[in-house]
Amino acid sequence: MAPTLATAFNRRWWMAVTAVIENLLFSAVLLGWSSLLIMLKSEGFYSYLCKAPENSSNLNISNSSISEADGEPEEFLTMNNWPICKDQDEMLNLAFTVGSFLLSAITLPLGIVMDKYGPRKLRLLGSACFAFSCLLIAYGARDPNNLSILIFFALAMNGFGGMCMTFTSLTLPNMFGDLRSTFIALMIGSYASSAVTFPGIKVIYDLGAAFISILIVWAGCACLVFLNCFINWPLEPFPGPEDMDFTVKIKFSWLGFDHKITGKQFYRQVTMVGRRLSVGNAIKQPQQPSNDLSAQDANKLCLSTVDLEVNCKGNEESQSFMRSIFSPIFLLSLITMCVTQLRLIFYMGAMNTILESLTDGDLSTVDKMQVVSVYTSIFGVLQLLCLVTSPVIGYVMDWKLKDCEDENDKTVKSEPGQPRRPTKKIQKIINATRAFIFTNLLLVGFGVTCIVPNLPLQILSFILHTIVRGFIHSAVGGLYAAVYPSSQFGSLTGMQSLISALFALLQQPLFMAMVGPLEGDPLWVNVGLLVLSMLGFCLPFYLLCHSRHLQRLREERDDDPKVYIKMNTSSTPEANV
Repeated sequence: MAPTLATAFNRRWWMAVTAVIENLLFSAVLLGWSSLLIMLKSEGFYSYLCKAPENSSNLNISNSSISEADGEPEEFLTMNNWPICKDQDEMLNLAFTVGSFLLSAITLPLGIVMDKYGPRKLRLLGSACFAFSCLLIAYGARDPNNLSILIFFALAMNGFGGMCMTFTSLTLPNMFGDLRSTFIALMIGSYASSAVTFPGIKVIYDLGAAFISILIVWAGCACLVFLNCFINWPLEPFPGPEDMDFTVKIKFSWLGFDHKITGKQFYRQVTMVGRRLSVGNAIKQPQQPSNDLSAQDANKLCLSTVDLEVNCKGNEESQSFMRSIFSPIFLLSLITMCVTQLRLIFYMGAMNTILESLTDGDLSTVDKMQVVSVYTSIFGVLQLLCLVTSPVIGYVMDWKLKDCEDENDKTVKSEPGQPRRPTKKIQKIINATRAFIFTNLLLVGFGVTCIVPNLPLQILSFILHTIVRGFIHSAVGGLYAAVYPSSQFGSLTGMQSLISALFALLQQPLFMAMVGPLEGDPLWVNVGLLVLSMLGFCLPFYLLCHSRHLQRLREERDDDPKVYIKMNTSSTPEANV
């Protein structure tokens, strides 16, 4: 039996803590691809693509020998008694491309389904798919010569299941009021930090644990996620702070309804009832009514859900989904996310090759692989920075919101000579502008460090990569939550993720160009991506102009003595002077 929204609200801290842990272990674990790639090679996935020379001997970890092919020397390598080669890298990178594409592309249908039916069913489905993906990889590792193809299906299901858990956790911050952007950033930070999971598993693997046993235990842990969701997550979507204030507790036993209603519809109707009672109380003020609200004939109030459903459709549905899609803010956020996603995913997919190109040329191939393994482990550990740094952007997005004026409060007067405090909407846009400027500056810095051919400097690249990945998702999520209706949050985030994932598919031809015509040199690819990342400054520039425009309109409205008429969904206009 699924809990009610009220029960879920009482458990919100437990749900938030477990969601962070679950995101760390099960969401976007494919972001730690460089460590998984080494383990897959060690288990022999697609090793049959590598042609072993005759009369060659193998060592336990790695061995190299030279064979003659077409007049050119070709170095033959093995890892854990399995041959490894460039063709194997390309095939496994293609599997990573499919998985990372689904990690983002599936968010559009997920968002539409979640906005309509709530997060519970999607989270249950996601945890089940993740557990099954672990079992698929384990089954393929039993006979990699014949079952390597299963890695494509496993990574696809891994990406789908991980995104289901990530996406559903983004609705949980709705229960934390004005701290919603901070908690969204915390959820996204745990999602981005999940790249540390495979490096952690690699450490266990290097200590001697069997690869298949690790995956079976991991699948069992995913079943615990399924159980936690089944017990604690409600069927209804979490209403946004503008739809329901969870901190207000009122006894409604004296209210009569002619239909049985629950969930979001209930809270909408209760809000409308409160407004009507407030109006009635203001009208009866000269009669000095009793302080007991139920004694003011309220117990005779019987409302129709049909009547209320018509009247409570307010600001949330005032902006259509298509209008939100074609708004400048959303279109510019698409450009920013497409460029950033391509920049980040290309670096993750090609990291091992990039690091090999930066190692000392005098080292043997085996020594280069050992250096790359050390650096990939460092990269994995640094992913935990996302969990620490992402809430910083959330805090920036929530900056000074409690000091803002309520735009619906007509009694607020500004003191002479003092500028009026901004409304929450204007302050949120200002905060988003600062967040995107800071994030794009870090992205440019990351691009510069990638160009410099210095191996120790790549540790700084790791740090910047980690921070930018957490910041950009947190900033975009906070922007959508601030600007668009909460009922469209999932659909808009899904649309953005789908388009940016399609654009990020370019990382595969870029990788092929780097290992092919460019002979493993990533310089010109990094230069092109650095120039492309400059487009990310278009969004904060527009947000800056938009916030000033809204502030100017507000000042003109306050200074203009004419009457403004606000039409609501009913036939009665509200006139404000």
